[in-house]
Amino acid sequence: MHLDEKHRPPHRIVLGRRRLLEAILAVPLAACRTRTPATPLDLPPLSPDALIADLERRAFDFFWETTDAGTGLTLDRWPTPSFCSIAAVGFALTAYVAGVERRFITREQARARVLATIRFFHDAPQGAAATAVSGYRGFYYHFLDVKTGTRFHACELSTIDTALLLAGMLHCQAWFDGADANEALIRSLVDEIHARVDWTWFQARPPLVAMSWTPEDGFSTYDWKGYNEASLLYLLALGSPMHPVGADAWAGWTSTYETSPVSGWVTEYGQTYLRFPPLFGHQFTQCWVDMRGIADAYMKGKGIDYFENSRRATYAQQGYAIANPEGWAGYGRDIWGITACDGPGDASRAWNGKLRRFHGYAGRGEGGAHTYDDGTIAPYGAGASIAFAPEIVLPALAAMYERYGRAIYGRYGFYAFNQSFSFTDVRTEGRVVPGLGWVDGDYLGIELGPLLAMIANYRGEIVWKSMRQHPVIRRGLERAGFVGGWLG
Repeated sequence: MHLDEKHRPPHRIVLGRRRLLEAILAVPLAACRTRTPATPLDLPPLSPDALIADLERRAFDFFWETTDAGTGLTLDRWPTPSFCSIAAVGFALTAYVAGVERRFITREQARARVLATIRFFHDAPQGAAATAVSGYRGFYYHFLDVKTGTRFHACELSTIDTALLLAGMLHCQAWFDGADANEALIRSLVDEIHARVDWTWFQARPPLVAMSWTPEDGFSTYDWKGYNEASLLYLLALGSPMHPVGADAWAGWTSTYETSPVSGWVTEYGQTYLRFPPLFGHQFTQCWVDMRGIADAYMKGKGIDYFENSRRATYAQQGYAIANPEGWAGYGRDIWGITACDGPGDASRAWNGKLRRFHGYAGRGEGGAHTYDDGTIAPYGAGASIAFAPEIVLPALAAMYERYGRAIYGRYGFYAFNQSFSFTDVRTEGRVVPGLGWVDGDYLGIELGPLLAMIANYRGEIVWKSMRQHPVIRRGLERAGFVGGWLG
């Protein structure tokens, strides 16, 4: 989960990703860079379709080039020295399949990388100890040391990040369906990994699933409530072959949709939909699960499905950018994408006649009283909605590329940027570009991963096709009460 600092439960790492690393390294991350960030490219004109193809390739290259080929441990971010994010590993596994489908790499190359990754997690030490382990009861720690593959610092055993890791593994299990011995081994190892995830153990307050556990403090006091990316978690928990949660878990979770302080059924910016302010909450599950034409009891009662809900959420965010109630620089019909991402840093400064609070990494979003917006745009936030609303996403990406590309488009695609932040008296990651504003200097795996997966689905249902056939996904959906569409 990637909530903003205001809503992040206290059991989570209260330091942001950057500040966590700074606390460990005891030096500013700006001093740790391995190369100059945001090197401008000589950008050629690209049609919208060509731009999407270029983004897909650059996102793939991030995973292929920055992941350790021997362990499969994917960096949380690059080029800042970083730990491994297990969620990024899940997205990397799906990226390798997309790479084969697009002929960026061969099936043999992808198979070797996937097998190395799966084998590493299969064999990684598990146990209740605070150190020298990678996980416990089948779950994995949110961040792993890239050298040892064991728990990084004092981070938490994470249910949602384990779910994202598993989703990538299940996708590879479904796609590598050949008779080759190594493909059979991938399928076998994934079965063993998935079978030992003890979802019922994490139900500290049934029927809901807790967010995290640490050996120091036990289970968090927070459960997964309200509409968000946890739909993936609950579907995998319901579909578990060995430790499934009861069917009441889904009903229990959906019953909190409209009581959460963040989510809720709303009408705003011309759309009526189930809100979750950051766009990633509408995207992550549907990177792997095709929600078109299928619905649970909640959505049947609303007369739509989750795919349509995400389409409306995408339009609502564009509507918010057009209205621009906070008066941020640059927002408009084709400049939007408010979601979890890096920001210019934690500082309060006067801007446009008001004292404004800017942030580092945060789960930004728009949504009534819970709007959390400091002027930072993450182009991947718009891009990962391409399967929902290509008619507004393609022009947005094209506009950001054409207007600001020389500053915000680099080796692995778009950087986050903030046109309202041009303060030079604040120590910030990234850089301040004269005439534009702040531009990030890092790429994050959990940003490029959903962008690549949703482009792959938009351009040929690469992920959805395989996952529709997976028994875990089908069983989870059916136990949650989904009917219709491809479920039959």
